[in-house]
Amino acid sequence: MTAGVSIIRKAMPLLLGCVAICVSGHAQTGSRTSPATQPAAQASREVEVPASKPLADELLSAKPLPDIPTLMHQVEENQRKAEAIEKDYLYHSVATEQELDSHGRVKKTTVTESDHFWIDGVPVRRVVKKDGKDLTAEEIAKENERLDKEAAKGRKKREKADAKGKESDARGNQEITVSRLLELGAFTNPRRVQLNGRPAIEVDYSGDPKARTRNPSENLIRELAGTVWVDEQDCVLARVEGHFVNAFKLGGGLLIDIKQGTNFTFEQTRVNGEVWLPAHVDAEGSARVLLFVGFSGRIHATESDYRKFRTSSTILPGVEPVETPATPQRSRAAMNS
Repeated sequence: MTAGVSIIRKAMPLLLGCVAICVSGHAQTGSRTSPATQPAAQASREVEVPASKPLADELLSAKPLPDIPTLMHQVEENQRKAEAIEKDYLYHSVATEQELDSHGRVKKTTVTESDHFWIDGVPVRRVVKKDGKDLTAEEIAKENERLDKEAAKGRKKREKADAKGKESDARGNQEITVSRLLELGAFTNPRRVQLNGRPAIEVDYSGDPKARTRNPSENLIRELAGTVWVDEQDCVLARVEGHFVNAFKLGGGLLIDIKQGTNFTFEQTRVNGEVWLPAHVDAEGSARVLLFVGFSGRIHATESDYRKFRTSSTILPGVEPVETPATPQRSRAAMNS
């Protein structure tokens, strides 16, 4: 189930051409931590409000809109700078997946709770509960082993990419820069709005089906369309909505199979006055990678219990509470009850 959330989160930087902000967990760099010792957090409360609204006419005309390519390059640069701060944080996630039958009826619901943090500069996710039940000692041991392997793999991939001078994210995966994104599609219709009470630049993006691509990830971008919201004050991504205009398959559907209309929404929230962290992600549709990793139905994940710790070898002695961020709005694609 959590793999389905991961797929949707990985689609965000494809749409944005920025680093994988949606995948990252947050902890100290270079030390093995034990977030399982932290109490599980409650899912954040949600309030249905409009996604965004135009500012008053006098504010709209107060200053000209920024050049959008320049703005996106600034967002990309700010995200890279922000990682140093993000690694000092961890947070809790509650992800609910509803698997649907051929008639659109819910046939199975799965709830997974996880802690997100960093190990050796690699963002990871540690499962702490499944369907309301704590992991057994055996399951905890397997999670520890999985995290060690995942962090080591990500670190090695990143080192290899750095040695070759290639752009990569914290896991060493190939990045699609804003410059390349602008060659694969277009940002259009910029407008100034309010998002969660803060001025934002809202702009649409659509992939160009005729653009020449270099790899499967770029082929995927050509099938994407959506909208991004950039917080104007901090120049960071605050919200993303996207959908696949056409079905996408790779390897005849054996490697990647995404159904037409599959959609997602991702939103971040400002925490402690210094960093933007994931607030929620919603998705509906069907996406599968390598036949067994994916989702088919609806996903809703909320992040909460943002925590910061001081420089230390373990999390527990240095944990300190942070400012509770304002309740983020719920996605327009939020799951039906």
